[in-house]
Amino acid sequence: MAEPHTTTAGTEVPAHGEHVEPTFLGLNPGGWVAIAMLLVFAIFIWKKVPAAIGKALDKKISMIREQLAEAESLRKDAEALKAEYEAKAAAADQEAAAMVERAKHEAEAIVAKASVDAAALVERRKAMAEAKIAAEERAAIDQLRATAAKAATAAAARLIVERNDAGTDKALVDQAIAGLAK
Repeated sequence: MAEPHTTTAGTEVPAHGEHVEPTFLGLNPGGWVAIAMLLVFAIFIWKKVPAAIGKALDKKISMIREQLAEAESLRKDAEALKAEYEAKAAAADQEAAAMVERAKHEAEAIVAKASVDAAALVERRKAMAEAKIAAEERAAIDQLRATAAKAATAAAARLIVERNDAGTDKALVDQAIAGLAK
């Protein structure tokens, strides 16, 4: 490739067969792109686009902050509810334990009362049985006495009949009458 050579004016002239970029008002396409970009940025600034973008971002940031605050509030509410339900659960556990304890004491009291009642019932039935036995004994003794009295009366009557005849009876009657006369 051939080297470009410099003219006396200080501009480079391309060597033979090389491509030369076109220029307009002394600027090549890259310069015009830079100027167009600067112009676009100037229009953006003139139309207050960065301020609008800033406002939009500020709104979005504000919205996000509100959502975070709401989420924090919801979290605190949830923690408060959790603590409340944990307290209620603990209270329910304590109440259940107290109910079980009361039930145990009531069961013990019922068992003790039943034991006392059973002992009293046994004593009453024992007393009733002893009274019944005593009554039966009295009835048996009374019946035995009545039977003995009957037997004695019958035996006495038999003895009198066997030992006494009409003559003995007359003597006894005479003796009784004499005893009355005296």
